[in-house]
Amino acid sequence: MQEIWQKGHELIGKNEWGKLVESLKHKKLVHKKEDAKKILRERLVKAVRSRIPAEKFGVFFSGGVDSSFIAAICKLVGANFVCYTAGFQEGTKIPEDVVEAKKVAEKLGLKLQAKIYDLNEAEEVIKKTVNILKTRDKTDVVSVGVGAVVVAAAEMGLTQGLKTFFSGLGSEEIFAGYERHDQAKDVNAECWSGLKYMWERDLLRDFTIAKELNLDVKTPFLDKDLVEYAMMLPGSWKIVKDEKKVILREAAEEFLGQFAWRKKKAAQYGSCFDKAISKLAKKNGFQFKKEYLESL
Repeated sequence: MQEIWQKGHELIGKNEWGKLVESLKHKKLVHKKEDAKKILRERLVKAVRSRIPAEKFGVFFSGGVDSSFIAAICKLVGANFVCYTAGFQEGTKIPEDVVEAKKVAEKLGLKLQAKIYDLNEAEEVIKKTVNILKTRDKTDVVSVGVGAVVVAAAEMGLTQGLKTFFSGLGSEEIFAGYERHDQAKDVNAECWSGLKYMWERDLLRDFTIAKELNLDVKTPFLDKDLVEYAMMLPGSWKIVKDEKKVILREAAEEFLGQFAWRKKKAAQYGSCFDKAISKLAKKNGFQFKKEYLESL
């Protein structure tokens, strides 16, 4: 199945992505929550199942609700896959994503490969990420921090001959997972805005990495039918008090139990790759992370 953000083997254009997002804005809100939760669960499962390839594949795995749900469905249908988690560690504190990923993998019976990088190893990954992303002028601190996690995890699977990887990309936007959603007057309006902005913030980064590494990335949370339905759900079901992505967590609870409610850090922080960038900047005599990345 080709993802909606692809055209052949290329990323669709920014304007085309914007028009595509606009074309999905034609549904009225639904109001019966229990019925909606059941339909949402069915669409979530279908979005994952329909993308499972015949050959062995990988799941970019952090132990958060998005990647855990994907892995749980893949496990449920008997797919042949491995979860991959990467993090940077200095001292005794293990990266949070590695800790959580191991907990979830053990509970769900998942095959997990977790790799912890020291500073020298992290430097190699960061340099490789910068070299890939500078072709698109995407070497800002966030893009490199997130991209390094993708590169690190992908390389683990590539050494085992895997070419297809599942990503949780898109979930934060359609289910309101960011602080800006919590601060917005209209949650769904902010979701639509974020979906449009995804092209330059996320899709360009991840597609550029995937193309360079010759990967096929599957994004079930950007499934057209799922996006349409998720955006029919009231914003008040997505953010409840201080809890984000509530309707997704409620739908996923059947498969994940308590792990559906893990408060997730952004990839660059949960993996500590942002910390690695900070340390490398200081080591190389730069005051700011941005300056260090620009020097590479």
